[in-house]
Amino acid sequence: MPRRGERSPKLIPGDRSDPLGFPVLVEEFLESMAVRGYSEKTIENRRYNLTYLVLWLADRGVSRPGEVTKPMLDRYQRAVFHHRKPDGQPLSFRSQVQRLTPVRALFKWLARENRILYNPASELELPKAERRLPRAILSQAEAEQVLAVPDLADPLGLRDRAMLELFYATGVRRSELAGLRVFDLDIERLTLAVRQGKGRKDRMIPTGERAVVWIARYLNDVRPRLALEPDDGILFLTVDGTVFSPDRLTGLVADYVRRSGVGKPGACHLFRHTMATLMLEGGADIRFIQQMLGHADISTTQIYTQVSLRQLRAIHAATHPAAQNTPRQQRSAAGVADPRPIAAFETEVLHIALDAETHADSDAERQEGSR
Repeated sequence: MPRRGERSPKLIPGDRSDPLGFPVLVEEFLESMAVRGYSEKTIENRRYNLTYLVLWLADRGVSRPGEVTKPMLDRYQRAVFHHRKPDGQPLSFRSQVQRLTPVRALFKWLARENRILYNPASELELPKAERRLPRAILSQAEAEQVLAVPDLADPLGLRDRAMLELFYATGVRRSELAGLRVFDLDIERLTLAVRQGKGRKDRMIPTGERAVVWIARYLNDVRPRLALEPDDGILFLTVDGTVFSPDRLTGLVADYVRRSGVGKPGACHLFRHTMATLMLEGGADIRFIQQMLGHADISTTQIYTQVSLRQLRAIHAATHPAAQNTPRQQRSAAGVADPRPIAAFETEVLHIALDAETHADSDAERQEGSR
């Protein structure tokens, strides 16, 4: 059974006793992905999106991949284009890419493994995904307004404040925060080890003093009440003593954003946008922000070198408004050069890169489907 706030896994419909049917062959395809090192999330996303194809084909009397033709897939692509969500809105082009990319990857694998005679998806062209700026970014004052919402008299409110502070200070992804363990936080060095983030890459990033102070309060006063035996060391625990699902985190943070009255939509990723933008406006070089966010490339045209953790901590302390407990006016730049004027094109590049990563799974699958 999935955790609260987590999407239930879909089963591929059809006759599971048919060795040439979709249920058997799709599961073999997904197993091959696991062998090649794909994450569970990516595999589950492909299963989820392939279910739509299988259901659409089943309604038309097609139950085996070997029966699928190119005209069928062309009609399916048009059906995806004309599909409407419950609110009457069409699927975004990114969502359409997410639906179609697993189709190309599946049939390519089937043809390569000689499970079908030819690949009917070889000429399936994916829609060009739009590049959009984020819908909202919080100002420093608005971020503080959201952070002030949790009730600190409630132990869960103190836990939520610690999570919000960490989102704001580091810009970690919701899945990365959910997977953090107690030993990933180095309170003395003010650093956080993000393990197996996007692309299964580890990185070490600064947290700033303020976030660590709130997390220390949570560790001392709240977490012992929530932890169950045996304690697996997960840093932030639900009221049930279990790990947060990403969707449950989104619901929690979105509620605080709504209750704050800032009038802007968003949840966990809103803090990621905000952290990066405020550091950039504060004078941080974009390559330091790249290291904070865990981006291999912040755009398709710019490649930046890795920076040292010492430099990154200094930049973070000098440019992030919540890096320390004392106001920025009362502390020196600690050797960091004065903030430079921000280039408008760098801000736009950063925002586009941040928005694009909300659909990173579909982008990664699109690359796989074209290999």
